[in-house]
Amino acid sequence: MLFCGINPGLYSAATGHHFARPGNRFWPALHAAGFTPRLLHPSEQRLLLKGGYGITNLVNRATATADELAPVEFVSGRRRLAAKIRRHRPASVVFLGVGAYRHAFGRPKVAIGRQPETFEGAEIWVLPNPSGLNANYQLAALARLFRALRKSTALRNRGGGDRSSR
Repeated sequence: MLFCGINPGLYSAATGHHFARPGNRFWPALHAAGFTPRLLHPSEQRLLLKGGYGITNLVNRATATADELAPVEFVSGRRRLAAKIRRHRPASVVFLGVGAYRHAFGRPKVAIGRQPETFEGAEIWVLPNPSGLNANYQLAALARLFRALRKSTALRNRGGGDRSSR
């Protein structure tokens, strides 16, 4: 599974770790949903690889807020992400930011959750941005959505077979 953030915030860019700003709810939501046995610090992001999870960004340019990004950056980011997915072949790509997904994929009415289409053979999930700036989703709500993602993908993985059969 590949988690795809919008772009690095200034704090994350300075530390070199995804979702590093204090108040970001990615790491607590990931743990609360059962993806990790304990709450990881952003500096421990490489430990996710052992569980079969990766993290990347749609846009590589660091900004104070995602509102500073131009629409063309999302489209360019989609192309870079497509190459990364073809190379690493995750079963699922989880976009953490509804607006970013809408811009990158031209889907103005996308809803949160699993999407009916795939991207380079990977199933697509769209979840809210876990940034502390996103007041629409508090930790408990994010944890429920992350838990639904984990349970859904675990059920499909138990069914066996390769990705092409899903």
